[in-house]
Amino acid sequence: MIKNLILSIYSGLCIGLGGTVYLSCDNKVLGSFLFGLGLFTILNFGFNLFTGKVGYFVKNKPCYWGFLGIVWLGNFIGTFLFARMIALTRYGAALQAKASALCLVKDGDSIASLLILGIFCGMLMFIAADGFKSIENQIGKVVVVFLPVMVFILSGFEHCIADMFYFSLAGDFSSLMLKSLLVITVGNSIGGGLIPLARR
Repeated sequence: MIKNLILSIYSGLCIGLGGTVYLSCDNKVLGSFLFGLGLFTILNFGFNLFTGKVGYFVKNKPCYWGFLGIVWLGNFIGTFLFARMIALTRYGAALQAKASALCLVKDGDSIASLLILGIFCGMLMFIAADGFKSIENQIGKVVVVFLPVMVFILSGFEHCIADMFYFSLAGDFSSLMLKSLLVITVGNSIGGGLIPLARR
Protein backbone atom coordinates (compact mmCIF):
# COMPACT_ATOMS: atom_id res chain seq x y z
CA MET A 1 0.00 0.00 0.00
CA ILE A 2 2.74 2.47 0.95
CA LYS A 3 4.71 1.70 -2.22
CA ASN A 4 1.62 2.19 -4.37
CA LEU A 5 0.91 5.49 -2.65
CA ILE A 6 4.48 6.70 -3.24
CA LEU A 7 4.38 5.67 -6.90
CA SER A 8 1.09 7.53 -7.19
CA ILE A 9 2.54 10.67 -5.63
CA TYR A 10 5.36 10.53 -8.16
CA SER A 11 2.75 10.43 -10.92
CA GLY A 12 1.08 13.50 -9.47
CA LEU A 13 4.40 15.33 -9.54
CA CYS A 14 4.87 14.35 -13.20
CA ILE A 15 1.42 15.62 -14.13
CA GLY A 16 2.23 18.83 -12.27
CA LEU A 17 5.31 19.16 -14.46
CA GLY A 18 3.21 18.67 -17.57
CA GLY A 19 0.60 21.15 -16.39
CA THR A 20 3.26 23.74 -15.62
CA VAL A 21 4.85 23.59 -19.05
CA TYR A 22 1.41 23.73 -20.67
CA LEU A 23 0.47 26.87 -18.74
CA SER A 24 3.87 28.36 -19.56
CA CYS A 25 3.40 28.02 -23.33
CA ASP A 26 1.50 30.65 -25.30
CA ASN A 27 1.25 28.17 -28.18
CA LYS A 28 -1.37 25.57 -27.23
CA VAL A 29 -0.12 22.99 -29.74
CA LEU A 30 3.41 23.15 -28.37
CA GLY A 31 2.12 23.17 -24.80
CA SER A 32 -0.05 20.10 -25.39
CA PHE A 33 2.90 18.26 -26.92
CA LEU A 34 5.23 19.09 -24.04
CA PHE A 35 2.57 18.09 -21.49
CA GLY A 36 2.99 14.57 -22.87
CA LEU A 37 6.41 14.34 -21.21
CA GLY A 38 4.61 13.93 -17.89
CA LEU A 39 2.66 10.88 -19.05
CA PHE A 40 5.67 9.43 -20.88
CA THR A 41 7.73 9.66 -17.68
CA ILE A 42 4.98 7.96 -15.68
CA LEU A 43 4.63 5.06 -18.10
CA ASN A 44 8.37 4.69 -18.67
CA PHE A 45 9.16 4.40 -14.95
CA GLY A 46 6.07 2.44 -13.95
CA PHE A 47 4.47 5.05 -11.72
CA ASN A 48 0.76 4.85 -10.82
CA LEU A 49 -1.59 7.22 -12.64
CA PHE A 50 -5.32 6.88 -12.03
CA THR A 51 -6.32 7.52 -15.64
CA GLY A 52 -3.72 5.03 -16.86
CA LYS A 53 -4.91 2.31 -14.47
CA VAL A 54 -8.66 2.73 -14.19
CA GLY A 55 -9.53 1.10 -17.53
CA TYR A 56 -8.24 -2.22 -16.25
CA PHE A 57 -11.07 -2.45 -13.71
CA VAL A 58 -12.87 -4.39 -16.44
CA LYS A 59 -10.64 -7.44 -16.04
CA ASN A 60 -9.92 -7.15 -12.31
CA LYS A 61 -11.84 -8.11 -9.19
CA PRO A 62 -13.87 -5.48 -7.26
CA CYS A 63 -11.00 -5.09 -4.78
CA TYR A 64 -9.11 -3.35 -7.61
CA TRP A 65 -11.14 -0.24 -6.81
CA GLY A 66 -9.35 -0.07 -3.45
CA PHE A 67 -6.04 0.13 -5.30
CA LEU A 68 -7.50 2.82 -7.58
CA GLY A 69 -8.59 4.81 -4.54
CA ILE A 70 -5.01 4.83 -3.25
CA VAL A 71 -3.74 5.87 -6.67
CA TRP A 72 -6.28 8.72 -6.91
CA LEU A 73 -5.32 9.98 -3.45
CA GLY A 74 -1.60 9.74 -4.19
CA ASN A 75 -2.06 11.57 -7.48
CA PHE A 76 -3.88 14.35 -5.64
CA ILE A 77 -1.08 14.63 -3.06
CA GLY A 78 1.55 14.79 -5.80
CA THR A 79 -0.24 17.43 -7.87
CA PHE A 80 -0.96 19.48 -4.74
CA LEU A 81 2.68 19.40 -3.64
CA PHE A 82 3.94 20.39 -7.09
CA ALA A 83 1.37 23.17 -7.39
CA ARG A 84 2.14 24.67 -4.00
CA MET A 85 5.90 24.54 -4.67
CA ILE A 86 5.62 26.18 -8.11
CA ALA A 87 3.39 28.86 -6.56
CA LEU A 88 6.34 29.90 -4.40
CA THR A 89 8.57 30.63 -7.41
CA ARG A 90 8.86 33.86 -9.40
CA TYR A 91 6.57 32.31 -12.01
CA GLY A 92 3.91 31.46 -9.46
CA ALA A 93 1.63 34.48 -9.80
CA ALA A 94 1.40 34.30 -13.60
CA LEU A 95 0.78 30.56 -13.59
CA GLN A 96 -1.82 30.87 -10.83
CA ALA A 97 -3.73 33.44 -12.88
CA LYS A 98 -3.84 31.09 -15.87
CA ALA A 99 -4.88 28.16 -13.70
CA SER A 100 -7.64 30.25 -12.09
CA ALA A 101 -9.05 31.09 -15.52
CA LEU A 102 -9.19 27.38 -16.39
CA CYS A 103 -10.83 26.51 -13.08
CA LEU A 104 -13.55 29.13 -13.52
CA VAL A 105 -14.61 27.40 -16.73
CA LYS A 106 -14.70 23.99 -15.04
CA ASP A 107 -16.59 25.29 -12.00
CA GLY A 108 -19.19 26.91 -14.23
CA ASP A 109 -19.72 23.88 -16.45
CA SER A 110 -22.65 21.48 -16.25
CA ILE A 111 -22.44 17.97 -14.86
CA ALA A 112 -23.35 16.48 -18.24
CA SER A 113 -20.62 18.45 -20.02
CA LEU A 114 -17.93 17.54 -17.48
CA LEU A 115 -18.97 13.88 -17.58
CA ILE A 116 -18.87 13.64 -21.39
CA LEU A 117 -15.56 15.48 -21.65
CA GLY A 118 -14.19 13.19 -18.96
CA ILE A 119 -15.35 10.07 -20.83
CA PHE A 120 -13.53 11.05 -24.02
CA CYS A 121 -10.37 11.86 -22.08
CA GLY A 122 -10.58 8.49 -20.31
CA MET A 123 -10.69 6.70 -23.66
CA LEU A 124 -7.62 8.54 -24.89
CA MET A 125 -5.68 7.83 -21.70
CA PHE A 126 -6.41 4.12 -21.98
CA ILE A 127 -5.21 4.18 -25.59
CA ALA A 128 -1.97 5.82 -24.44
CA ALA A 129 -1.35 3.57 -21.43
CA ASP A 130 -2.28 0.31 -23.09
CA GLY A 131 -0.49 1.25 -26.30
CA PHE A 132 2.72 1.99 -24.43
CA LYS A 133 2.49 -1.41 -22.77
CA SER A 134 1.66 -3.43 -25.88
CA ILE A 135 3.55 -1.69 -28.71
CA GLU A 136 7.11 -2.98 -28.99
CA ASN A 137 8.46 -0.42 -31.46
CA GLN A 138 10.16 2.38 -29.51
CA ILE A 139 8.98 5.13 -31.84
CA GLY A 140 5.47 3.73 -31.66
CA LYS A 141 5.59 3.92 -27.85
CA VAL A 142 6.39 7.62 -28.02
CA VAL A 143 3.73 8.38 -30.62
CA VAL A 144 0.98 6.50 -28.78
CA VAL A 145 1.68 8.49 -25.61
CA PHE A 146 2.09 12.00 -27.00
CA LEU A 147 -0.72 11.99 -29.58
CA PRO A 148 -3.59 11.11 -27.19
CA VAL A 149 -2.35 13.75 -24.75
CA MET A 150 -2.30 16.38 -27.48
CA VAL A 151 -5.78 15.36 -28.64
CA PHE A 152 -7.36 15.52 -25.18
CA ILE A 153 -5.82 18.91 -24.39
CA LEU A 154 -6.56 20.55 -27.75
CA SER A 155 -10.10 19.15 -27.70
CA GLY A 156 -10.74 20.50 -24.21
CA PHE A 157 -11.43 17.08 -22.70
CA GLU A 158 -11.21 16.78 -18.91
CA HIS A 159 -8.45 14.85 -17.12
CA CYS A 160 -9.11 14.53 -13.38
CA ILE A 161 -5.45 14.43 -12.35
CA ALA A 162 -4.43 17.40 -14.50
CA ASP A 163 -7.41 19.23 -13.03
CA MET A 164 -6.20 18.39 -9.52
CA PHE A 165 -3.05 20.32 -10.39
CA TYR A 166 -4.91 23.30 -11.85
CA PHE A 167 -7.29 23.50 -8.88
CA SER A 168 -4.39 23.22 -6.42
CA LEU A 169 -2.38 25.89 -8.21
CA ALA A 170 -5.38 28.21 -8.33
CA GLY A 171 -6.09 27.55 -4.64
CA ASP A 172 -9.63 26.52 -5.57
CA PHE A 173 -10.83 24.08 -2.92
CA SER A 174 -14.52 24.94 -3.09
CA SER A 175 -17.52 22.64 -3.16
CA LEU A 176 -17.80 23.38 -6.89
CA MET A 177 -14.24 22.11 -7.32
CA LEU A 178 -15.08 18.88 -5.52
CA LYS A 179 -18.19 18.40 -7.65
CA SER A 180 -16.26 19.00 -10.86
CA LEU A 181 -13.42 16.71 -9.85
CA LEU A 182 -15.69 13.84 -8.84
CA VAL A 183 -17.78 14.07 -12.03
CA ILE A 184 -14.64 14.17 -14.18
CA THR A 185 -13.23 11.19 -12.27
CA VAL A 186 -16.38 9.20 -12.99
CA GLY A 187 -16.18 10.23 -16.64
CA ASN A 188 -12.53 9.20 -16.90
CA SER A 189 -13.41 5.85 -15.31
CA ILE A 190 -16.24 5.19 -17.74
CA GLY A 191 -14.15 6.22 -20.73
CA GLY A 192 -11.20 4.17 -19.59
CA GLY A 193 -13.34 1.03 -19.46
CA LEU A 194 -15.09 1.38 -22.83
CA ILE A 195 -12.30 -0.07 -24.99
CA PRO A 196 -11.50 -2.99 -22.61
CA LEU A 197 -15.23 -3.82 -22.51
CA ALA A 198 -15.32 -3.99 -26.31
CA ARG A 199 -12.35 -6.37 -26.33
CA ARG A 200 -13.81 -8.86 -23.83
